[in-house]
Amino acid sequence: MPRFHVHDYIRSTFAVGDWRTFRLCGMDEVGRGAYAGPLVAAAVVLPPRFRHPLLRDSKLLTARQRELVDKVIRRRALAWSIAEVSVDEINGRGLGWANVDIFRRLVDEVDADGYCCDGKLRIDAARPVHCLVAGDRLVPAVSAASIIAKVYRDAMMRRLHEDAPQYNWAQDKGYGAREHRMAIREFGPHAEHRRVFMASVLQLDLALPPAASG
Repeated sequence: MPRFHVHDYIRSTFAVGDWRTFRLCGMDEVGRGAYAGPLVAAAVVLPPRFRHPLLRDSKLLTARQRELVDKVIRRRALAWSIAEVSVDEINGRGLGWANVDIFRRLVDEVDADGYCCDGKLRIDAARPVHCLVAGDRLVPAVSAASIIAKVYRDAMMRRLHEDAPQYNWAQDKGYGAREHRMAIREFGPHAEHRRVFMASVLQLDLALPPAASG
């Protein structure tokens, strides 16, 4: 396969001649497969020719590395924004809806010449969005978005852990680790759990017991 070049991608996808003046907004989400906590996504417009040795898909970095480059991105980006879809919204309207609507919100919040979203979605937003599989590894602005979204959500899950330490959210970040699954079976669901999603994944009747407050 031919090597991927961002400038070629911008020219062909957005039909522009001078890619150097094109403000590309990269977008990515984190927390889609989690059992607990909100869905979080970020949008970032980087300066032309922005470089950083740690700018890559957030999953390829340690927590400390993400925190270091997060500060640089927030300081130097031409624009950036973070959006959330709450657990109540996810429980009420579904994860599929949430995963699309969160990017609609970001398009409304960040002004750019074009929008690139990681993944394979169909996003009907106020302005056209191009979805690119593995965009978080190929497009620097999408990598940047993946980093600041991950840092933001991880910090949020550490705060939620203080209210419900039995689920160990500080460590598992709300995902389905074995310890987390065992705690759900023992203590029942918390108000920050995605009850409909968990019921389908864990094959548990989570509609009967009330959600624990802590």
